[in-house]
Amino acid sequence: MYFNFSNPWMIGLLAILVIQNLRYYIKSPNAMLELVLSIPAILIAITFHEFAHAWVADKLGDDTPRQQGRLSLNPIKHIDPFGMVLLLFAGFGWGKPVQINPNNFNRKVSIKQGNAYVSLAGPLMNFILALLFSLIYGLVLKFGGAFLYSTTGKVIQTVLMYTITMNVGLGVFNLIPLPPLDGSKILVAVLPDGARRWYQEHEHILYIVSLVIWVTPLASMIISPAVRLIGNGLIKLIITIAG
Repeated sequence: MYFNFSNPWMIGLLAILVIQNLRYYIKSPNAMLELVLSIPAILIAITFHEFAHAWVADKLGDDTPRQQGRLSLNPIKHIDPFGMVLLLFAGFGWGKPVQINPNNFNRKVSIKQGNAYVSLAGPLMNFILALLFSLIYGLVLKFGGAFLYSTTGKVIQTVLMYTITMNVGLGVFNLIPLPPLDGSKILVAVLPDGARRWYQEHEHILYIVSLVIWVTPLASMIISPAVRLIGNGLIKLIITIAG
């Protein structure tokens, strides 16, 4: 997922959003603390998301991500500074997009299928991480004892919860079938030829629609039901493990 903001007015709008949120964090020490504690969750979610794209592309025969050093779990390889700042202070952002060359895919899959597999890998990885950290959180609650009430214990619990919610949110959001989100490439792979051509011919309009959704409350309205459904399931899992 990556938006290319080349329009000056759009850059100005994003700058206003960042400044407004930054002022809020400066005025609220608790909010600033929550922001700092969310950084590990953001790094984990984005790093593994982009790594998954690169790993699947490599397995399908495209060594472009390998040559560019993207087969790594080093966050520096996957973090886009501008996208990171927006994610922290504007509520949305992105990682550095993984570049692939579908022509390098092996003959076991078509280019269309390969693109879909690579695109699906990112959100799927986020859901796997959400499940994994839910299991960890449940075990921490079960065996943490008095440690849970210490400052360190509370920090660990907060980071775990942020990591779970961040991965669920990122996974669900990326499945929205609008460019440049991963869901658009998955949709193109399953659309009939006529519908696929229409989609690709109107991609620039769909891109604008996606951007409008992203910078308004519409994004939250769209993904909230799915996030709540998955989140409630993970909470039940945590409670079950914790006993």
